[in-house]
Amino acid sequence: MTLLLVAADLPKEGQPGYLPSTPDLGKREAQCGTPENGPAVIITVDGLKDRAGNLKAELYPANDDDFLEDDNKLIMAGKTFRRVEVPVPKSGPVQLCVRIPGPGAYSFILLHDRDANRKFGLSTDGVGFAGNPKLGLSKPRAASARIEAGNGLTRVNVRMNYRRGLFNFGPIER
Repeated sequence: MTLLLVAADLPKEGQPGYLPSTPDLGKREAQCGTPENGPAVIITVDGLKDRAGNLKAELYPANDDDFLEDDNKLIMAGKTFRRVEVPVPKSGPVQLCVRIPGPGAYSFILLHDRDANRKFGLSTDGVGFAGNPKLGLSKPRAASARIEAGNGLTRVNVRMNYRRGLFNFGPIER
């Protein structure tokens, strides 16, 4: 028997079972152990504009309907959502570990919140995706930000993109 939940079936604000969105949703489930054996994704970050602020990785189901959907809606529907937020290290390699529920396909986004205000600033903050798709005016498709994770540690490199010009995002040219 398959249970299909649609947005209309989810509890609304003020109803029993409603889960408000907060910056901490998905963090407990995403926390890696020391050492971490998996299943988990190790994200290596390239192309940071600077070493200020925080990095935030968010992991989603690998489909367009769920990719970048509200965290509380995904969790209330029993779908995968994970979040890791860490300060940018002052030096050395930059890596994040995201614990995942099991092997399979996932899509993810990585944000460089340069002023650590937990809000994406279009003019100042950076963004990267698994698969490093070329960015345009809209969000990339889930397939272009997709990874196939195994039982152990799955390693992914993400190149950060920052606003360049009025409507263009791209890697920092060095």
